[in-house]
Amino acid sequence: MASALKDIGKTLGIVTLLAAGFTWFGVYGTGGSLKLRFLMWFVTMLVGSVASYWVVPFVFHTHMKASHPALRIVAAAVLLTIPVTISLCIFLAFLGASISLVHIPIQFAYVLAISLVITTGGFLIDRARQLAELEDAEPEDRVAGFLSRLPVRYRGADLWAISSEDHYLRVHTDRGEELILMRLADAMRELGEDNGLQTHRSWWVSHKGVADARRTNGKLVLILKSGQEAPVSRTYQPNVRAAGLA
Repeated sequence: MASALKDIGKTLGIVTLLAAGFTWFGVYGTGGSLKLRFLMWFVTMLVGSVASYWVVPFVFHTHMKASHPALRIVAAAVLLTIPVTISLCIFLAFLGASISLVHIPIQFAYVLAISLVITTGGFLIDRARQLAELEDAEPEDRVAGFLSRLPVRYRGADLWAISSEDHYLRVHTDRGEELILMRLADAMRELGEDNGLQTHRSWWVSHKGVADARRTNGKLVLILKSGQEAPVSRTYQPNVRAAGLA
């Protein structure tokens, strides 16, 4: 309860500051008294903030979880722009501004530009916070956090390896395989050095996922518990041997 109240207070504080700034600089050249203009911006910003509590989880954590971050940012900004533009147009009309069908797309474009900036900033701040939390996380927590990107049936699974396929990663677990949209470098950063190591430019293998090692046509490969072969390039062979995997 205390945390929820703190979040609400923080949101209201940000909304108030933004509303005060837009009022002071006379954005859009709005007329009317200072109090009325502040009320307009406060309500408009509040509408956007309330909408974000639905839009952000909907876009970033549910329906577009596997999409590229840039695509998610644009989608969230567009969805947030709709209610904000409606609220803004109502207030502008109330203040005596001329609002026609021609002006609505223009207002939408202005609001969308602001929404893109705010959404991008929020995404970058949230990502920085997540990376900071990962630095202090236990190895098991890092794996659990990574697996949370996968469908529910993979929660609690044993992670064996990750292989890169174009822009996607194939996640190998004891419950099967799944493709996610992510870079191998980002996945390795998220998992940390304690859970496994890179064996090839397109492979990362968990310490717990290796069942055996052998040479095939003179090349070293690690045999995962699934029977899948993970290649080991010469660059990474010293690290693999140092880890006792070969």
